[in-house]
Amino acid sequence: MKEVMNSNQLTRRLEVAEEIATRAGTLALRYFHDRDNLHIESKRTLQDMVSEADREVETLIRDALSAAFPEDALLGEEYGVTPGTSGLTWVIDPIDGTAPFLAGLPGWCVSIGASDEKGPVIGVIVAPVLGETFTAARGIPTRLNGAIVRVSDTLDLTTGLLGVGANDRVSSEKVGTMLADLMGEGASWTRYGSGALMLAWVAAGRLVGYIEPRMSAWDCMAAYCLIEQAGGKVLPFPLGDKITQPAPVAGGNLKTYDEVLRLTCVSDIAYWAS
Repeated sequence: MKEVMNSNQLTRRLEVAEEIATRAGTLALRYFHDRDNLHIESKRTLQDMVSEADREVETLIRDALSAAFPEDALLGEEYGVTPGTSGLTWVIDPIDGTAPFLAGLPGWCVSIGASDEKGPVIGVIVAPVLGETFTAARGIPTRLNGAIVRVSDTLDLTTGLLGVGANDRVSSEKVGTMLADLMGEGASWTRYGSGALMLAWVAAGRLVGYIEPRMSAWDCMAAYCLIEQAGGKVLPFPLGDKITQPAPVAGGNLKTYDEVLRLTCVSDIAYWAS
């Protein structure tokens, strides 16, 4: 991919992405309040669910982004890849946290990110039930409802909370070992249903970090931008042809990032694949 975005172009794309994410959040919230009438299907497993809400919200986002920036590529959870020519790829999760969404819990969000050849470049996450909107772009600080936020510079693994995610793509025994190792070092961890939202909370200083051995680009790309522009560190996600494949994900503040990687082996692809 080629990088052609100047600061004005990025600012424009961020503004449009926020407006689209807000509209998508409104649509998702409407479905949320009428969720008993949704048609629901399972994908890979019975726990991996999709509803008409996911599909309709992604369609809204894709159509709006394509109309505004027809030269940009698109990658979405429900409808895959649409090629582009600009060097920028929008990465979309219409409803991250479908299980809590369908259960009537608040831990879900709309996530719109973008990447170029260097990595995450735009991030917008809207959590409609919580009334929170996170935004950032490369060179533009992370904001929560308009106020600048930063990763925590005081909390660590023993004084703060670490977000954790896992799924059927990795061994349940190794996940148990990972959690036991963390607790053995005095770390406290939490899981809230949406990996994208927990990553956004790292950027806002609420969590000291987040880890997941296998995650998709649409779950993390927007939040990765939020964390980097809030002064944190992230584990690089594969780009190019590999962007459609699940990969290890980690993000954290500067006090905890390296320690989290050491304790969890989350970046060791061979370990988690065996």
